[in-house]
Amino acid sequence: MKISSIEPIAVRLPMSQPIKMAGLELHVADNVLVRVETTHGAVGWGEAASAPSMTGEFVEGIVAAVRYLAPSLLARPIDSIERALAGMDARLYGNSSAKAAMEMALHDALGRSRGVPVYELLGGCRRTRIPVLRMLGGGDSERDCADAVRFTAEGFVAWKIKVGVNDPDDDAERTRKICRVLGRGHLISADANQGWSVEQALRYLRGVEDSGLDFLEQPVEGSDLDGMARIARTTRIGIGADEGLHGLNDIRRHHDKGAIRGGSLKTIKLGGLLRVMEAAKLCSTLGLEVNLACKIAESSIASAAVLHLAAAVPSVNWGVSLSSQYLAQDVVREPCVIARGYASVDSRAGLGVDVDEASVRRFAVKV
Repeated sequence: MKISSIEPIAVRLPMSQPIKMAGLELHVADNVLVRVETTHGAVGWGEAASAPSMTGEFVEGIVAAVRYLAPSLLARPIDSIERALAGMDARLYGNSSAKAAMEMALHDALGRSRGVPVYELLGGCRRTRIPVLRMLGGGDSERDCADAVRFTAEGFVAWKIKVGVNDPDDDAERTRKICRVLGRGHLISADANQGWSVEQALRYLRGVEDSGLDFLEQPVEGSDLDGMARIARTTRIGIGADEGLHGLNDIRRHHDKGAIRGGSLKTIKLGGLLRVMEAAKLCSTLGLEVNLACKIAESSIASAAVLHLAAAVPSVNWGVSLSSQYLAQDVVREPCVIARGYASVDSRAGLGVDVDEASVRRFAVKV
């Protein structure tokens, strides 16, 4: 059974409400879906979000890269995913998001053709139920605290507070208020998305030192390894990397420098499911915590892929970030379900989601 077609489809998906991050406010999600079909009729789907500040890729570039790489994969056996990745790397440098979306679609098609869930292709299932981080990203204390109360009542036990959007002292005050509302017994993180200088990050951390915050993600630029190490040395709160982790060497460098206690692993940064698995295994070996995450805001295609990874990785103590929950409309018939703050991994073949191709075409945009 071989690959017969590969099609990139740019989509613009509506979000349920704006999300404020350091440097921008998101109202819609600009993503690229990849549809793979085999000679036996199996169809697989993959997805990657446009993330120029994280991967350097815009929608137009992702689509162009998929179109460029697709001819080299046509007529290849569907079960040679590692060789397909090697071939893509040999043909095109970088472009990790495009490669990730294609590799995800290959896994989905292979799982469907064999009648097994993707997690079996990744080494088997270690867990079936995973706590999902709920984002508090309004940037306003009153609104975020109200959301915390509402989502706690819905059963959420893991949280990500978006910071880096205001003055560090103001963000620290908002974080303390949210932590007081949530109380103990929750996994609480904050994410600055590279929004601060080292001194600003230290001000924030001094303001939240005894608040109950478990970890702070990427307080400074991803390239500032010395700054991350300096921050990590001055606080008991865990420091995590996100934009600074693009491969195994980045993980080793951060660990050896004492710059992190854990990291956020994304398919678009690392280049696919297999490479996230490699990174998660390395983190386990080095004693680092793992958060698995989608980029804001990917559909239930990418969310399902992250859940299959969560089922298979050695540990995922820093939770899972599924961004399909922030979309007003999805592209699958039955979106990923979060029940009482947890998501369950689908045991159906492939990624376990049925893509609504009519919805895909409705949200498609020309590139």
